[in-house]
Amino acid sequence: MAETLAEAVSRRRTFAIIAHPDAGKTTLTEKLLLFGGAIQLAGEVKAKKDRIQTRSDWMKIERERGISVVTSVMTFEYNDRVFNILDTPGHEDFADDTYRTLTAVDAAIMVIDAAKGIEPRTLKLFEVCRMRDIPIITFINKMDRESRDPFEILDEVEEKLALDTAPVTWPVGRAKTFSGAYNLANSTFRGVDTQVEPLAVNGPRAVADRLPENEREAFIEETELAIEACRPFDRQAFLEGHMTPVFFGSALRNFGVRDLINALGDFAPPPRDQVADTRTVHAAEDKMTAFVFKIQANMDPNHRDRIAFARICSGKLERGMKARLARTGKQMGLTAPQFFFASQRQLADTAFAGDVVGIPNHGTLRIGDTLTEGENLVFQGVPNFSPEILRRVRLEDAMKAKKLKEALQQMAEEGVVQLFSPEDGSPAIVGVVGALQLDVLKERLMGEYGLPVSFEMSRFSVCRWISSDQPAEMDKFLNVKRGDIARDLDGDPVFLAQDAFSLRYESERYPAIKMVAIKEYHAAKAA
Repeated sequence: MAETLAEAVSRRRTFAIIAHPDAGKTTLTEKLLLFGGAIQLAGEVKAKKDRIQTRSDWMKIERERGISVVTSVMTFEYNDRVFNILDTPGHEDFADDTYRTLTAVDAAIMVIDAAKGIEPRTLKLFEVCRMRDIPIITFINKMDRESRDPFEILDEVEEKLALDTAPVTWPVGRAKTFSGAYNLANSTFRGVDTQVEPLAVNGPRAVADRLPENEREAFIEETELAIEACRPFDRQAFLEGHMTPVFFGSALRNFGVRDLINALGDFAPPPRDQVADTRTVHAAEDKMTAFVFKIQANMDPNHRDRIAFARICSGKLERGMKARLARTGKQMGLTAPQFFFASQRQLADTAFAGDVVGIPNHGTLRIGDTLTEGENLVFQGVPNFSPEILRRVRLEDAMKAKKLKEALQQMAEEGVVQLFSPEDGSPAIVGVVGALQLDVLKERLMGEYGLPVSFEMSRFSVCRWISSDQPAEMDKFLNVKRGDIARDLDGDPVFLAQDAFSLRYESERYPAIKMVAIKEYHAAKAA
């Protein structure tokens, strides 16, 4: 019997993994993929220099430095569910890419290092999730190493994140004696993840004998305390973003990951409704709608390709169909949509709401674009952030200036950097959130375009998007401050200031001019 649209949508789970660098996010991603049969052998990450086998970190700079700097998208099936996992950059220098990625997910896994607890990057990413009311499942990782007391970690989550915790599993032992997790709700025990079905036991005393004699009573006491004192899991509170179910394990040693992926299937929501400018779009609607949250160029250096990652919001995408690009009003053919497994891909004949597909294109699509089957609407909430660092790009070979201009344009459309073209005709300025983005830009310009570049300080350090309800005042400001005005990729005006003091001074002198640090994507829809 053919699967209905509603049934196909209800099977989807689209989520991101958020964590502080080194909490074990990439290792956890691999183990989840292992369950889905997407890889046969997860590359054990023993040290950063060995991470060349990590399947979701595919760029050269990622393998060399052992960090994730781009968002990888991976699709796999497990237990009759279709999972779309978005492995976001952990480094704070790529916060804007991470934020855009979180606009495309329905849930998140928060990975916490059992020894370190809540770290600064985790806190920031959590705040982004809270802004979007994204339900979060918490995974306390690295229980096979020296760790903090589980109750202490739960208290920290509640205090720092103002989030109710509901431990679903409890660690049996710690560090060298860690041997699995006891399920508080149904009194079962699971050791390593190769144990497909958990073992039914008669309370925590029945698993205490797996521990050294001197640890047994303490384990029984704290487990019974967890059952009595901790909140039971409430799915509605979880879906509303008020409660997080907590799981303990070790991704590296194959403990607790099966419980986690089962919880994703059981607890996490199917594709959520999405807000557009004219109405709310429901996932199970017949007509296909989607928005682009990321552009990635040159994933395959041999083909100089350019892929737009699109989150399908409703209906069904079919290979060969035509879709309307809201920004231009023009039709484009979706001839080769693709599912991804990091840098590997396969053609997607059909995809449903919740799925993330790659759409090959030659500069037609940009971040924030909306695709529909004809309806004139634009999805909201894909923002641009004001960069923290502004630099001019210095080219060693002036004869390649045109090639550099084209390369920077493509990098800006991809979201690697922001590009500002000064009104006075001076060289373009690139803006980034963190210095590591400049390293990525430099390496990619050299590796993909053969352009060796360096960066020079700009006299500007702050930029703000400007607008006004009074056209005359706007024109006056643009004329008076022409040497400090640039245009972004969309042609929108930006005011460049030397420092925060100058910004405050000019905003007070020109109160009719609005200066904002975040630019929401509002495409001018074609009629």
